[in-house]
Amino acid sequence: MIVRGAVLREMGLPSLYAESRPLAIEEVELAPPGPGELLVRIRAAGLCHSDLSVINGSRPRVMPMLLGHEATGEVVQSEASGFAVGDTVAFAFVPACGTCGPCAEGRAALCEPGAAANAAGTLLSGTRRLSTVDEQHLHHHLGVSGFADHAVVSARSAVKIDPDLPPEIAALFGCAVMTGVGAVVNTARVQAGQSAVVFGLGGVGLSALLGAALVGAHPLVAVDVVPEKLALARELGATHAIDARGNDIVEQVRAATSGGAQYAIETVGSAAVLAQAYAATSRGGTTVTVGLPDPSQQLSIPAVSLVAEERTLKGSYLGSAVPSRDIPRYIALYQAGRLPVDRLLTCTVRLENLNEAFDTLAAGTAIRQVLVL
Repeated sequence: MIVRGAVLREMGLPSLYAESRPLAIEEVELAPPGPGELLVRIRAAGLCHSDLSVINGSRPRVMPMLLGHEATGEVVQSEASGFAVGDTVAFAFVPACGTCGPCAEGRAALCEPGAAANAAGTLLSGTRRLSTVDEQHLHHHLGVSGFADHAVVSARSAVKIDPDLPPEIAALFGCAVMTGVGAVVNTARVQAGQSAVVFGLGGVGLSALLGAALVGAHPLVAVDVVPEKLALARELGATHAIDARGNDIVEQVRAATSGGAQYAIETVGSAAVLAQAYAATSRGGTTVTVGLPDPSQQLSIPAVSLVAEERTLKGSYLGSAVPSRDIPRYIALYQAGRLPVDRLLTCTVRLENLNEAFDTLAAGTAIRQVLVL
């Protein structure tokens, strides 16, 4: 079938993207789903820094590629058990095979075949279902390619969800919410009454803040350079909001948390910010990094502190989640009024306006823009 989608052919084009137009809205050929796969009509897809990092070249991927990984839609053809036509699904950006070593240990985010497929720009089966009308292969973005009106995905990338959830909200659970909340409850395992700080208040960072507020972290500190985001963080449960444009960020965090946060969550994707988060963590505390920096960035910390202060530095990918378990849980918490994910939605956009929307994302003024199809 012929679908319309946003194709990236060259990374690293200069911003403003409204002028350089890295994303071309094209008609492309989408082959039918194979065994274990689904054809899904995309309803909505969030714009994430993981998409932007491919556009700007800081997260290299194979080209050309149809972008988009945080999405939701309706199954229109199923070649997989457990899914039927009409099911509403959200996508996880790592397909979980269910049988490799990490999957067997309950660490779906580290699925080895899933990681290999994502790096190769294929579905979990190793195939590509996308091509141009002249039969040039297009690569899949993280097994989803959600910036299109339809997608073929592995059923291992899909999670059935409540169909009554608005699509522009449902899309957020596949990346921002799963990654941010998961970093708090799965990776860090923050407990009520423990102090926490979140560096960076984009979609993932504010999701982490929501997760920390949900579990009762106190005090709860938010750090960002955008005053409007700091104000929103206050509304969402932060006890302190620190403007990162100042020169004494670490000292302010340590003062707010009586000597350092027991848990520091870094979501910016910057080695420099991660170093700040580590410096703001207490003795015996845990620093969790969620952001994906450019591969060339290096982190320098006092090595002795890991032993002498019993410090922990941990990575969190996909929120250390089991998507089939966590996405429905987080949706239920949202529906119960305990996880106000709708506050993350800045605006909705059209397919034709994606380049301009990524300028807005790059400027840091939006939390989550969502493409509605």
